[in-house]
Amino acid sequence: MIEVLVVDDDFRVAEINAAYVAKVPGFRVTATAHSAAQALAVLQRGGVDLMLLDHYLPDETGLSLVRRIRQLGHHTDVIMVTAARDVATVQTALRYGALQYLVKPFTFPGLRVKLEAYARLRRTLEDAEEAEQEQVDRIFSALRTAAVDPPLPKGHSAPTADLIRRVLADASRPLSAHEVAERSGLSRSTAQRYLKRLEESGRLSLTLRYGETGRPEHRYAWAVR
Repeated sequence: MIEVLVVDDDFRVAEINAAYVAKVPGFRVTATAHSAAQALAVLQRGGVDLMLLDHYLPDETGLSLVRRIRQLGHHTDVIMVTAARDVATVQTALRYGALQYLVKPFTFPGLRVKLEAYARLRRTLEDAEEAEQEQVDRIFSALRTAAVDPPLPKGHSAPTADLIRRVLADASRPLSAHEVAERSGLSRSTAQRYLKRLEESGRLSLTLRYGETGRPEHRYAWAVR
């Protein structure tokens, strides 16, 4: 479980962000804080993997807090969640090691894709020992997130599409329609129908696997953009 500290000076916004985090599998809110001092106190207790951090705090800026916790030896990962959109602030966030930057206002899907990209990064790092170039590329690509999905056509269910997305995102290799059906619990025909639609919309990448005889097998992977 990934333990998250939500930091925002607005109590209501902090509650909303915490509720969003709780809806993403694999994440749990360990605490909320409304100032840099409160956030630092939570970090000093330990047990925080990821901090969702607003920039505008009453006692200091979020970026100055990031710099300070690095100086104190804290290695908690940071995703900036803020209304600050000037380029200077974004550049400073990158230099201080923020992994993602999400501009307010945003929706749940907007935060979800950032969190899921972060979870992919953690899994990739956990699986790595020595990093050849291919592994390095995979580590860096793990944080690239696709745009929020556009509405599905009539007859397609968003939860079903999301189930297929999660199956493919969690897979270590491209999967066939049969494998997607098995892992998702869907029928093969349903899996094929959704895979075809998602591939046509650019959300999946399609490769062909050729055997010794017969038609090539279609294999699908979630497109990381």
